[in-house]
Amino acid sequence: MERHEAKETPVKTFHRLALCATLALHGALAAAQAGFPTQPIKIVVPFPPAGGTDVLTRLVVNEITAKDTRWNFVIDNKPGAGGNIGLDAVAKARKDGYTFGAGQTANLAINPALYSRMPFDAAKDFAPVVLLASQPVVLVVRADSAIHTLADLKTQSKSRQLTMASAGTGTVGHVAGEMFARRAGIQVMHVPYKGAGPAITDMLGGQTDIYFATPPSVISMVKAGKLRAVAVTSGKRIEVLPDVPTVAESGYPGFVAEDWKALVAPAGTPAEAVDALNAVANAALKRPDVVARLRDEGSEARGGTAAELGAFMKSEQVRWGTAVRESGARVD
Repeated sequence: MERHEAKETPVKTFHRLALCATLALHGALAAAQAGFPTQPIKIVVPFPPAGGTDVLTRLVVNEITAKDTRWNFVIDNKPGAGGNIGLDAVAKARKDGYTFGAGQTANLAINPALYSRMPFDAAKDFAPVVLLASQPVVLVVRADSAIHTLADLKTQSKSRQLTMASAGTGTVGHVAGEMFARRAGIQVMHVPYKGAGPAITDMLGGQTDIYFATPPSVISMVKAGKLRAVAVTSGKRIEVLPDVPTVAESGYPGFVAEDWKALVAPAGTPAEAVDALNAVANAALKRPDVVARLRDEGSEARGGTAAELGAFMKSEQVRWGTAVRESGARVD
């Protein structure tokens, strides 16, 4: 026998939605009146300790607590699945303003197109809080390579098969490299590694030709003359490598591919909590010591409003998603 559930009437729907809105408003007002925050705030970092996302997150929260003793943070590292495990925990956390997540290009813009199944909806399950920083990818080759410019790279690709190392399938470096190859009209053989260390080791040993790397992983070797930086994928040159041209100024106008990091919250988090963390994070990102620290590793302090981050995330999800699909990369 079929079971027929009673349909909700328009009046009941109205009252239910009104009650939800009232409860949410009361929660937000309570947070504001209590002088948010009144307890430690957990920030989930979906990568291991000492990695780029972890270091940046700790830098910002330490600056916040140094200036305002009301703020107390607990960093919770939850690595795995390219950052998906940690951000899934954020998406499903209580929406009380005391759990945030450190998202970035990979888990918020690349993974939705890379993974056949995602535990969360990157476009709907998070409230944007603040854009923390961004850094380009640096195209490097061995010091004895015949590739000095992007024009040299294209010429080399016509005479032989070039191999492109990456720190892993679906990483920003991998997808940025695929984006450039398509833009340049060349083909490269992708060779994924389990991290930057092994990728650099094999490049130095002559096993691969090019590597789109994050600045911190290669800057010291470039300055020591062990690697040569050919181009950076930012919209302008970076101060730590001032003599290295951008991809855009090397014949590919408009080409930009940056790895960015941002704080997000579970969708539905009270606006008062989001706005409060946005304000103190922006203040921290403007301090000279933070700006200098980020500049020295090839990054740029960003900041801005939560709304601006929301619009930025949407555009990045479209851009990186298209690049992933065109590359054919897939993780099942």
